[in-house]
Amino acid sequence: MTRDATHPIAILERMESAAAVGGGAPRIERQHQAGKLTARERISALLDEGSFTELDKFVTHRCADFGMQEQKVLGDGVVTGYGTVDGRTVCVFAQDFTVFGGSLSGAFAQKICKVMDLATKIGCPVVGLNDSGGARIQEGVESLAGYAEIFTRNVLASGVVPQISAIMGPCAGGAVYSPAITDFILMVEHTSYMFITGPEVIKTVTCEEVTKEDLGGAHTHATRSGVSHFSEPDELAALARIRELLAFWPGNNVDDPPTKPTQDPVDRADAALDDVVPLDSNKPYDIKKIINAVVDDGHFVEVQKDFARNIVVGFAHLGGQSVGIVANQPNQLSGCLDIDASIKAARFVRFCDCFNIPLVTFVDVPGFLPGATQEYGGIIKHGAKLLYAFAEATVPKVTVITRKAYGGAYDVMASKHIRADVNLAYPSAEIAVMGSEGAVNIIYRTELDKIADDIARGQARERFTAEYKKQFANPYRAASLGYIDEIIRPRETRAALIRSLRMLANKRQSNLPRKHGNIPL
Repeated sequence: MTRDATHPIAILERMESAAAVGGGAPRIERQHQAGKLTARERISALLDEGSFTELDKFVTHRCADFGMQEQKVLGDGVVTGYGTVDGRTVCVFAQDFTVFGGSLSGAFAQKICKVMDLATKIGCPVVGLNDSGGARIQEGVESLAGYAEIFTRNVLASGVVPQISAIMGPCAGGAVYSPAITDFILMVEHTSYMFITGPEVIKTVTCEEVTKEDLGGAHTHATRSGVSHFSEPDELAALARIRELLAFWPGNNVDDPPTKPTQDPVDRADAALDDVVPLDSNKPYDIKKIINAVVDDGHFVEVQKDFARNIVVGFAHLGGQSVGIVANQPNQLSGCLDIDASIKAARFVRFCDCFNIPLVTFVDVPGFLPGATQEYGGIIKHGAKLLYAFAEATVPKVTVITRKAYGGAYDVMASKHIRADVNLAYPSAEIAVMGSEGAVNIIYRTELDKIADDIARGQARERFTAEYKKQFANPYRAASLGYIDEIIRPRETRAALIRSLRMLANKRQSNLPRKHGNIPL
């Protein structure tokens, strides 16, 4: 049926068509030439096919200065709405670089705020796809106010619904603080960057010369700053990663995480695990061999894999149940806790606790990394963040000590004393104040100093070390005190973890009433 151009439905169709092309075909082509998708293409790749419902597609800016009243585009540079990922509702906004460079106006900000308010109201995750030149300068303080309104909603939604930010292009200045508040940040290699001040400003102020990529590219933030949790090779990979992550999380802080059916037997034993931990306690090994061997179908999604590599964090399923995994990595800095590792793990633990995701902790830690750099950098304060996070968490917590658990680091890594529910240990576990060599130097200092002959002193040291190891460098002393609930064969790890988590399924624990704690920031 052909309708007159003035027919209401014909008018609606024309406006919908105009909104759909954003800044127009030439700018869409430039976006593609830069290796980037458009806002709507990104949403289409993220959500289940045909599930997207767009909101506010006819909103335009209100600016009448600098001739802006003649430059209005339907939607005003951001596409907002809701849809589904694997059938579960998700709210989303995608900044459109083809419209005013994706710059944020007051109207643009209101659209984002509206969809974020909707997400918290209905209890679903919110995903932000960022590709923006920053504040729309023509609007002055109204654009700055818009950013602050978004920041406020990020803060109020924190711990209520999961928030994910994907950086698909530029994200500079004040714009970086919204992603920084969200739970996870993903970046795309070579086409995205984040920084407070760009290379030109830095050169003017400090005379430093640095490229955008080196200053704030995906590799920099994935390896040096820790700002980014995932660095993906292209936009489709980043969007697929978001879908993968959402499968581990509930929609909000009240719901339980979704379960995932598996054919992997819950009682599956793996004899190879009996030989993963070396008999030589100073020999490194890869903790991910244990993780991959025990989780469902060997599928482990590591978070921040290239940052603070001495600790491993990520998501997996055990018996179909979503879990968060924290593990010391003995083949990096011997698994010591340092500033970066403490911050990385503390943030992850708190996310899992916010969203009812049980925590499984693998411990092989000789202590906190020594050195003036660490002390000057505040290892005391930053290490306390991890202690605080584990102690505060009320989700089910199961800990496995695979080898070393020394000193204060033993306490910090989800020990029984900071409210872990089930604490397991391998026969190779060494639970002590410090390693045997260091302990002998302190305990037997007087006796060793009395021996003048070097050979005799060495023999005495070996004898004292063997005695200390026999008495303390094992899990049995801790087990006799009830600090270890069960000593298990490594091959039984999967079955023991799933058994413990199922026992804890109905765990109920709450902290004392308070406005909020004062974590050592």
